[in-house]
Amino acid sequence: MQESQNDINQKEVETSLIEQFFYPKLGPGQIWEKAADIIQANGGQVILNANVVGIETENDIVTSVRVWDEIRGQSILYQADYVFSTMPVRELINAMGDGVSKSVKAVANGLIYRDFITVGLLLKKLNINNETNQRTVNDLIPDNWIYIQEREVKLGRLQIFNNWSPYMVHDPDTVWIGLEYFCNEGDELWSMTDENFSDFAIRELASIDIINREDVLDSTVLRMPKAYPAYFGNYDQFDVVRKYTDRFDNLFLIGRNGMHRYNNADHSMLTAMTAVDNLVVGRTDKSNIWDVNAEDEYHETKPT
Repeated sequence: MQESQNDINQKEVETSLIEQFFYPKLGPGQIWEKAADIIQANGGQVILNANVVGIETENDIVTSVRVWDEIRGQSILYQADYVFSTMPVRELINAMGDGVSKSVKAVANGLIYRDFITVGLLLKKLNINNETNQRTVNDLIPDNWIYIQEREVKLGRLQIFNNWSPYMVHDPDTVWIGLEYFCNEGDELWSMTDENFSDFAIRELASIDIINREDVLDSTVLRMPKAYPAYFGNYDQFDVVRKYTDRFDNLFLIGRNGMHRYNNADHSMLTAMTAVDNLVVGRTDKSNIWDVNAEDEYHETKPT
């Protein structure tokens, strides 16, 4: 029997049609803040503002990871027992240095990414009204995301944060939205100043009558490079990279960028859990990690 779309267990419902799921009160960042708290409470260390610049290996084992600590302004070498990598595969392979063959590096350097910019706007109100039977706070439209179809704007998608969680908006009489732009690092959109991009985004949204410019109370711009691993470029040769990284018993590639796979958040986290399970039982074969989200039931297809 198929579960109700209002049931939290909706295994027979296509991903894009799921009506209910768990969401952190103050957004997904709460998960990682809590994880950091637990790690530190158990004697672990969380190092922020540090970029991985080198990964040293010996006899198919990762022995250490070198980072550039932006706070201290120095390079630091950390000895490694196990390495779980969520960094973009292209950067991981280049960080592994001269030990990587030219063929593996060539494939990795041909992997393609799409980059992402969000413009957050705090508003007095939206121009579009709730025309559904669904009751909402202040009668706000009930959507979490709205895909923008108008060809005259570059805006791809609109998020309404009030509908993810009302606790994410300090004043319930205001509306907090995110304008999402898909771009390439270094292109015309990416290269705009924050001030110019905010103004550009406000003008676009006003031009399609979703907001009035005078209703904007505040704005912010966030850029996320390599947000989307792409299935073109050298992706059809990705097995060359996977075969190389899988040979290191203590190296686990996990997550969206770590595996160059466009997984949702739940499957990305499941790859990490599976990798830890492997470590606990001493399993060195990585196939079960790569099998996460490989089943046909999780992939949406066009109706025929």
